[in-house]
Amino acid sequence: MVAEADYTDDGGFTIDCPVLRTEHLAMRAPCEADIEQLVTLADNRHVAEMLARMPHPYGIDEARAFLAMARAPRGGIVFALTLAETGAFIGCAGLNGTDRGLELGYWIGEPYWKRGYATEAAHALVDLAFTRTTIQVLHASTRVINPASRRVIHKCGFQYAGQGMLNSIVAGQVPVERYRLDRKTWTSLRTWVRL
Repeated sequence: MVAEADYTDDGGFTIDCPVLRTEHLAMRAPCEADIEQLVTLADNRHVAEMLARMPHPYGIDEARAFLAMARAPRGGIVFALTLAETGAFIGCAGLNGTDRGLELGYWIGEPYWKRGYATEAAHALVDLAFTRTTIQVLHASTRVINPASRRVIHKCGFQYAGQGMLNSIVAGQVPVERYRLDRKTWTSLRTWVRL
C-alpha cells in the first residue's frame, strides 16, 4: 500500500488515494463507472438513516455530487469498495476530517450486509490512518440503533468514548455512540495479531 499524507493550512490533511487490496476487497477511488451501482445501493432508506450526509432518495445528481466531493475531499480520503474477484461496487468507506480529528466512516449496500466486508474495509483504513499520518487518535461513531456497525468498530479495537448527537440528512438529530482508537492501542493490537 502506497500513500502520502500532506497537511493543509487548516490543520487537516490529505492522503493520496492508493488502491488497497484486502482478502475480498479492492478499495480504490470512486469513478464514473460506479454511478449506476452507487445509485442502486445508496437509494436505500435503511442505509441513509444510519449516515449523516447521505440523502434519500438518492439519484444520479446525488451520485455525481458525491464523486465531485470524493475527488477533492477536505481533510480525508474516500474509497469505493469493490469485490476483488468481480470488481462489483458494494459501498464506500473513508477517513474524514472532523472537529474531533480524523474519523472512520463506511457504508455497505444492503445486498452485501453480514459478509464481513465492512470489518475488512475498516481494518484497512485504520492501518492506513496510523501508517500514513501522524495522528495519535482515530475516531468512529455509530447510531445507537446500529449494532452491526458497533461490532465492526469493536473488532477494530476502538474503545467507547461516550455519546453524542448526529445531524442526519434523513433522520434528523439522532443519538450516536462515539469511539476512539489511539496509536498506542493500535500498535499493541497489531503486534498481538502478528504473534
